[in-house]
This record gives sequence, C-alpha cells and structure tokens, in this order.
Amino acid sequence: MSELERSIHDDSNDLDYILVGEIYLPLIAVPEEKRDIGFYGSLHRNYLKDYKSGLYSYLTLTGKLWTYLADLNEQCVERRDFLMNQIMKQEGISEELKTRDQMEWIRQANNVRSRVDEIILNELVYV
Repeated sequence: MSELERSIHDDSNDLDYILVGEIYLPLIAVPEEKRDIGFYGSLHRNYLKDYKSGLYSYLTLTGKLWTYLADLNEQCVERRDFLMNQIMKQEGISEELKTRDQMEWIRQANNVRSRVDEIILNELVYV
C-alpha cells in the first residue's frame, strides 16, 4: 500500500487539503469579522437557523455569515435611529417636553421605540 501525501493542492478549485485519517479535508480560512452582530443580527441568525437553514448553511460554509449579520445589524440600527427621530418630531416629542414632564416624555419615547422595533423586525429581521 502506498503512503498518502500529508497535504495536497487541487488546481480545479484552488483549495489545499490535509490528510486526516484516510480522508482529505479542505483547509478553509474563514475571514475574521471585527464588528459585533448586535441585537438585530442575533435575532436574524436565530431566524435563519430555524426557518432558512439552507441560506444559514451556505453563509456559514462560505464564511460570510458574521459579515452578513453585522451588515444587517448596522442597517437596522440606522433605520431605527432614522425612524425614531422622524416619528418623535412628527408627534411633537421634544426636549422641551423632556424638561417639562420627564415621565410623559419617557412614556411617549418608549411607545415610539416599541413601534419602531416592530417595523424593523417585520421589514428587515424576519424576512
């Protein structure tokens, strides 16, 4: 029986393989993402695992999952900030109200935040 090489290179797909037992496994380096996936990225990851397993597997195997989730989280945060400012301005929830009646300002701001979160979850996270 001939001795198998410890590592080989396949020119057809430009991958290197290493011998583990009697099987060659590909040496795949996953790019390291420095950004955090945050709240919305985490929710979307769980959604992908539960309902879009094919896409989740593809993104995981290609090493693009963390970047995809970090990008989605940034989009969600930008959209949240934009909608919060827009709705608070439209409904007259201002700094003047905050100085006059803090509890009312908090109540109204939390109401807006709940509505905005619902919009973001339906438009961006659970799709």
